[in-house]
Amino acid sequence: MALNEETLQALKAELLDELGKEEPSRERLSGRLAEIRSADIGEVLEELIEEDEELSAALGVLDVLSTERAANVLGYLPGESQLEIVGELSDTQVLKLLEEMGSDERADLFNLLDDDRREALLRRMAHQEREDLKRLSSYVEGTAGAIMTSDYVAIASGMTVSQALMRVRQTAPDAETVYQLYILASDGQLIGTMSLRQLMVARPGALVDDIMIKDVIRTVVDEAQEEAARIVARYDLLALPVIDAENRMVGIITHDDAMDVAESEATEDIHKGMSIGQLEDGVSRVKLWSLYRKRVTWLVLLVFANLFSGAGIAYFEDIIAAQVALVFFLPLLIGSGGNAGAQAATLMVRGMATGDIGVKDWSKMLGRELLVAGSLGLTMAIAVAPIGVMRGGEAVAVVVALSMVTIVLFGSLIGMCLPFVLERFKVDPATASAPLVTTLIDATGVLIYFTIATAILSQL
Repeated sequence: MALNEETLQALKAELLDELGKEEPSRERLSGRLAEIRSADIGEVLEELIEEDEELSAALGVLDVLSTERAANVLGYLPGESQLEIVGELSDTQVLKLLEEMGSDERADLFNLLDDDRREALLRRMAHQEREDLKRLSSYVEGTAGAIMTSDYVAIASGMTVSQALMRVRQTAPDAETVYQLYILASDGQLIGTMSLRQLMVARPGALVDDIMIKDVIRTVVDEAQEEAARIVARYDLLALPVIDAENRMVGIITHDDAMDVAESEATEDIHKGMSIGQLEDGVSRVKLWSLYRKRVTWLVLLVFANLFSGAGIAYFEDIIAAQVALVFFLPLLIGSGGNAGAQAATLMVRGMATGDIGVKDWSKMLGRELLVAGSLGLTMAIAVAPIGVMRGGEAVAVVVALSMVTIVLFGSLIGMCLPFVLERFKVDPATASAPLVTTLIDATGVLIYFTIATAILSQL
């Protein structure tokens, strides 16, 4: 059972109390920590590390754990916290932790270290581990290669079922997952896959080549990590094999790593959707200067963009002076158009992110949006028309109703089209943020509203 916030804080206090004693009991600490999941211990340590004076307490907790358990806990910490920890450890201690970590987590931590520390650690590693770490840490961030692990169970083509089971027993202790097995040719090419269940129920003397699945869902090392995560989700895979340009298998992306990527990408899109740059850490941990810097650029740009709205209002001073009631409806109309546009942009951006739609679907989505937005605008116009009659008479009501339909329709189309335009020019569609769409519609909405008002009311 996962620990709630209250229990986690109680555990933190308990650990601090024990470590604060003149002679803390390793046996009592070890027994208590044995009852707690590694992820929960990692959360406690993260809080301790954030409080600079408690870094020693975090190190004390890790010291009580076995090397294998400490490496597992370390894997749950964010990069900055990992650096704080390893910065206090000797090369020998770090090397032991790296040896116990999964290959993907080992590569991530290795890439965080400075060049001198990396070289010192590489010199002390066994040749095979050194080459594997150098290879995994060389892949470009954001690609499938950067999130894969090399800890998987490979079975040689030509093996019998009984030989394959022996191979599974030999490699299972170090594998990330044993539920999916991969059959490789002599040159390392991926030629098939099978589940552990298939292997266990097969006849012992049967050849794995005869019972394996030859049509293997796979990805390449330089594929974008979000696309790899999408494949895992689409086909409900426990692990996705990763191959190089020669079809040689180089690793797997596990389901939990794919979930982490999906969460990260969704968070990034949400931040972009509100004109916030990508944060280096969680919002509760990111530095105040960084948080300010990520938010201020777009806000300042949008301030100047809003000047067009003011210029539009100034241009129509005469009609406003003649019909003061028009001002009452301005925030309502502009807000409605902005809301409709933001809704449309959000739907399109999310649809693109999940692969539901692409640039080729633009014309289809345009037709659908015209129908939906037109219906929405008409409904909102009917709702607001009686207020127009009460505030300014029938003529003003007609102006407000027509403006509502036009602004909502225009705003929705801007919100729908902008992500497609950005995608066409290889810009992240998530940049079509709600503040950007709203600002564009603010300026155009003012012009639409007062142009319609001028055309109708000047005739009276």
